[in-house]
Amino acid sequence: MPDRTAMKRILASAFLLAAAPAIAGEVQVAVAANFTAPAKRIAEEFARDSGHTAALAFGGTGKFYAQIKAGAPFEVLLAADDKTPARLEEEGDAVPGSRFTYATGRLVLWSARAGFVDDKGDVLGKGGFRHLAIANPKLAPYGQAAMETLAALKRGDALQPRFVMGENIAQAYQFVATGNAELGFVALSQVMKDGRIGEGSAWVVPVELHRPIRQDAVLLAKGKGSPAAAAWLAYLRSDKARAVIKSFGYAL
Repeated sequence: MPDRTAMKRILASAFLLAAAPAIAGEVQVAVAANFTAPAKRIAEEFARDSGHTAALAFGGTGKFYAQIKAGAPFEVLLAADDKTPARLEEEGDAVPGSRFTYATGRLVLWSARAGFVDDKGDVLGKGGFRHLAIANPKLAPYGQAAMETLAALKRGDALQPRFVMGENIAQAYQFVATGNAELGFVALSQVMKDGRIGEGSAWVVPVELHRPIRQDAVLLAKGKGSPAAAAWLAYLRSDKARAVIKSFGYAL
């Protein structure tokens, strides 16, 4: 029988093994372009709090769908809509029952110029601009919401010759930020800093002018059984992550 000192060492070793965190892993996450800034901040806090890391790739939801179908190694999708995750689940490329809405996006008409966009969006009718940036509505939910907004305002046909089409919402934002378009429809999260709109001028589009931009997360088939993937999805629903999401102008 071991002596008392040896027993203490055995018990101490057992305690340390029990208290040690699980082996840290990495999760491959496909993130809708509009969610770039909050995702980066959440990933930093996730790494500190969980020990796991999140490798983030940013882009258009439509393109991510095609890449996932082609076998891309993504384990989690944070989409810009709710249709794409549901479709992947139906087609067997996502884990059934793992889908949930992590944020509801807000659309904003924005110009990098101060005072250019009024707080009612009347600039769309007054003119004074040559280019209006929007994301491709066939690929980007925010682009679709922009088209629905213009249709509701009965300005879609008149303004179509002025469209500058971005592949996704990030490119639409770049068109406006660089001055290649005087104004454009972008995500509120792209222009909000510290709870308020930063540079330029903007009109936050009323939610009744387009269908809700529900953004769903889903565990993809390649992430099934991954502790890091499960931890990331759980963290996304935590109060800490939700506070970050809200600070960028999303509804919860």
